[in-house]
Amino acid sequence: MPTPVERLRAHLTAVYGSAQTSDVLEQLRPRLEAFDATSRGVAQERVSERDVILITYGDQIQEPGRAPLQSLGDALVALTGDFLTGVHILPFYPYTSDDGFSVVDYKAVNPAWGDWTDVQRLGGSFRLMFDAVINHISAESPWFQAFRRGEAPYTSYFITVPPETDLSAVVRPRTHPLLTPVETSDGVEYVWTTFSADQIDLNYASPALLLEIFDTLLFYVEQGAQLIRLDAIGFMWKEIGTSCLHLPQVHELIKAMRALLDEVAPDVLLVTETNVPHRENISYFGDGYDEAQMVYNFTLPPLTLHAFATQDATALTDWAETLAAPSDQTTFFNFMASHDGIGLRPLEGILAPDAVAALAERAQRHGGFVNYRSNPDGSQTPYELNIVYFDALNDPAADETIARQVDRFMASQAILLSMAGVPGVYVHSLFGSRNWREGVAQTKQNRTINRRKFQRADLEAELLDPSSIRHRVFHRYRRLIVARTGERAFHPQGEMQVVRLSPALFSYVRAAPDESIRVLCLHNVTDSEQAATVDLEALGLRGAGPLVDLISGEEIIPGGTTIDLTLPPYGVYWLRGA
Repeated sequence: MPTPVERLRAHLTAVYGSAQTSDVLEQLRPRLEAFDATSRGVAQERVSERDVILITYGDQIQEPGRAPLQSLGDALVALTGDFLTGVHILPFYPYTSDDGFSVVDYKAVNPAWGDWTDVQRLGGSFRLMFDAVINHISAESPWFQAFRRGEAPYTSYFITVPPETDLSAVVRPRTHPLLTPVETSDGVEYVWTTFSADQIDLNYASPALLLEIFDTLLFYVEQGAQLIRLDAIGFMWKEIGTSCLHLPQVHELIKAMRALLDEVAPDVLLVTETNVPHRENISYFGDGYDEAQMVYNFTLPPLTLHAFATQDATALTDWAETLAAPSDQTTFFNFMASHDGIGLRPLEGILAPDAVAALAERAQRHGGFVNYRSNPDGSQTPYELNIVYFDALNDPAADETIARQVDRFMASQAILLSMAGVPGVYVHSLFGSRNWREGVAQTKQNRTINRRKFQRADLEAELLDPSSIRHRVFHRYRRLIVARTGERAFHPQGEMQVVRLSPALFSYVRAAPDESIRVLCLHNVTDSEQAATVDLEALGLRGAGPLVDLISGEEIIPGGTTIDLTLPPYGVYWLRGA
């Protein structure tokens, strides 16, 4: 088996050729030798059923007179320290737009939020995920400003293209022009900007740029990152005449990053973020051993929404039957909501266009918005739904009890927490937030609807109010997470066997890696009571004792090899076999 350094050389050679690769490795050697590898190594288990990761902004919870990262850390320890194990801090670097995803300096903490000491302090209580926003960088960054002045090596760090070039084959996630004119020392140049005019794409055809990125990844590990999220990574290599998405060089470079970390920090996991159709998304697992250890499971949020919207879990069940991580070193990063919207591209090839359009219409009826992307023929297609997940499921204007709305929402979150993989819980889901349309009016950005910040005193007051949605959701969420993290059957690498009982139920059996424990997970996606007959023997759940619902503690005594169950509207059972 080749060593990590041998793998690194092979992947770089596939992109740059042998001569340039030798030069890159020679320049990289001092950095690797200087890397602080003390106490680094591979844990017995890289992930387990204990791993539940909160997704939050660094300034999400604020207090007067305190650095937001300090307030965030204190509040999370106080509110969630007994049941959450990980925190994904969304980009906390200096930035100029997109709430952090237009980074000015990869190695600095936003001074308005705190410093590296605050980040490391948070890492003392939680397993940390950092963002590597390395497809693009801010137009105000020192790198891009040096490019504009014509300074080497920065002149090679960005992509310039004559404006008359035919770029119609490029897959677009946005509707704005792909090229942005900028003044440089050589006159006007047109630079590649996939996401916005303030987010300038980096040029990975430059080995000097790659060395900067390698150094950044190692720096993040030194600062305490145990997981690194590779943002928008599918777009990182450009070749005129192609889609400029998922090109072979992208996979080779991610494999090179994996080899780099395997050499000096084998406990650190790479997580790829590619909001694309499912088959394309899972390609970032590589062969199961050489690329990302986790990929964002982008199909889960919109397909779960579709199941609850139609009160039919058939499409969700069909898709779930296809899920399989390629090795015991890989798993899905499952999520229902995030700082972005609910992506629709992952539904391509799974739902018909009219079903996708119905989800977009539903989001707008529920007070949300829809962002679009441009197609090669000049048309536009819905790209993502901008809406808080609670309101995507629940119409704010509906004549419906809060209890019913919370039941519906928590049924969806029970799916997130019980499926095979590591769950990522967005902060606005944990705290039961609703649409923030006022924020959209302020920023003129649709995604702001899901990015409201909290004042700590106000948040804690609402959490103490039993009548509030925040209180009800938070305490229900806590109960689910405690049930999950205390049960070996929910190990990310444990088996997930889909069970077809009825279109109204999304059901599966989870098993511990050694098959010693099995749990039947039943989720009613409808607003009516549902009956089900379960063959316990066929599912390996038949034992001498009763079944135990891990959520409520209720015991159910089978009368034989089958059991008859009745689930209330949006009811959930996690039944552990004896």
